Amino acid sequence: MMRKLSLLGIAMFTCLAGFAANYIGDGPDAGRTGWVKDEKVFNKTNVKTMKLLWKVKLESVTRQMHNLFPPTVVENVTTTTGPKEIAVVSGITDDLWAFDTATGKQLWHKHFDSTFDENAAGGRGGSTLCPGGQLATPVIGPGSGAGKFTLYSVSWDGRLRQVNVADGEDMALPTKFMPPNGKPWSLNLVNGVLYTATSQGCGGVPNEFFSFDLATKKASALQPAGGGMWGRRGVAVASDGTIYMGTGDGHYDPDNKTLGNSIVAAKLDDNKQLQLTGWFAPPNVNWLWHRDLDVNVSPMVIDYKGKHLLFGTSKECRIWMVDRDVMAGTTPPFDKHQEMLDRTVQICNPATRYDAAGVWGAMATWIDPMGQLYLAVPFLGPLTDVYHSPIEIGKPELGGVAVLKVEETGGKWKMTPVWSYGDIDQGDEAIYMNGILWVNGAGEDTYQSNPDVAWNEAPRKPPIGANNQTGNRLGNSRHATIYAFDATNGKLLWSSGDQITSWNHGSGMTAINGKAYIGTFDGTFYCFGVAK
Repeated sequence: MMRKLSLLGIAMFTCLAGFAANYIGDGPDAGRTGWVKDEKVFNKTNVKTMKLLWKVKLESVTRQMHNLFPPTVVENVTTTTGPKEIAVVSGITDDLWAFDTATGKQLWHKHFDSTFDENAAGGRGGSTLCPGGQLATPVIGPGSGAGKFTLYSVSWDGRLRQVNVADGEDMALPTKFMPPNGKPWSLNLVNGVLYTATSQGCGGVPNEFFSFDLATKKASALQPAGGGMWGRRGVAVASDGTIYMGTGDGHYDPDNKTLGNSIVAAKLDDNKQLQLTGWFAPPNVNWLWHRDLDVNVSPMVIDYKGKHLLFGTSKECRIWMVDRDVMAGTTPPFDKHQEMLDRTVQICNPATRYDAAGVWGAMATWIDPMGQLYLAVPFLGPLTDVYHSPIEIGKPELGGVAVLKVEETGGKWKMTPVWSYGDIDQGDEAIYMNGILWVNGAGEDTYQSNPDVAWNEAPRKPPIGANNQTGNRLGNSRHATIYAFDATNGKLLWSSGDQITSWNHGSGMTAINGKAYIGTFDGTFYCFGVAK
């Protein structure tokens, strides 16, 4: 239920009608590229006219540092009052809210029932890393006909929910998908199969891939014997059905089938069961493990100039460009699994910290109209002294974004810096469309332990609640900001400035059809849009 709705100039500012695209999941494509290929509204001219259209204060409940997640958005949904573009926002406490994007009116709210007893929680429950709740951003798939859509979500009790986007009604009975109280990441839906992965051993749930075939109702799990399989956008899925995800902290020893700090590939067999099909491990894989610089970002898969490419990174803040065909295979010798087409110098995190620096959110990659492949890397903290771009705008201290292009000459591949921008307060997620690069600064405090403060620096604020990691971070977080850049040169086209008054954690933003959305820790859902 809504508590307050603020409508700001709906008559003057609205999404342009016709030829709209859909943002069906956190990515928003299967390859998790952050590239919105079908956007027809936003361009580099009208994005400068962005205004706050409406904001809604939801009766949502926080858990640790989590609250709202980025919305999924679908256009031309058939409802009892005509076709609508609908944004569906998920909340960590097993809630969904749907909004008419043209007006900001709430269409429905759903709170899931649960078979999980929170008081009997096991594993690493009730902490910053393991907050419990509905943690995977939902995904939307087609319904039974034109204008009909089904939203898929995993509730706290591990059951799969199938909800009608038009009215919030259940399309099927809840079905067991995975154990309860885990930490699944954003759902991906490809060819009728749902995919996710879990991390941190939350609730005693192993770090695994999970799949669910909607037609056969066959579920599958695969544990690649590494660390937590985490990444904001969940698993990336290639066109051949192979899924990819990083394994996080853990020992790398392929001879003994231990694949820590690697990017692992898997695929469904004829019986709809996931099987390991390959992996990539960076050259300094075990050094990363010992420094807690694990693979913590969803990989991206994209095909370019006949190559099946994969991009990955970690807290260390180097980017790996890998040939997916080379990393395939599970039999010795294993040396090829550490081969790369290229690796950047260390872009950020000069002190190689395990917190408050490095890449933590989500990257983007795209091919421009001239056929040039680019990638964008949002990051926390400062740049290193060894990374330089031809265009350097500002000096990142709290964070920023670096954009590189991919070049191939005589069979040799290289990632070349193009531009960088800072300061962005905790560069978090990147989305690309029509020459525009979107980046949000999360504004959260990212220190996992209280840092040393010099005599001439302002002291940190007192914790909110308990004097622990969550309490200290709550007390020292600031506010989120959305930025829109010219993707070719880093020129700032628009920013939300200080209009967003709270921050977000483990969430991000959505941009589609002339609107940009973000949800924050205080339960506010914002919608910015271009002038009509």
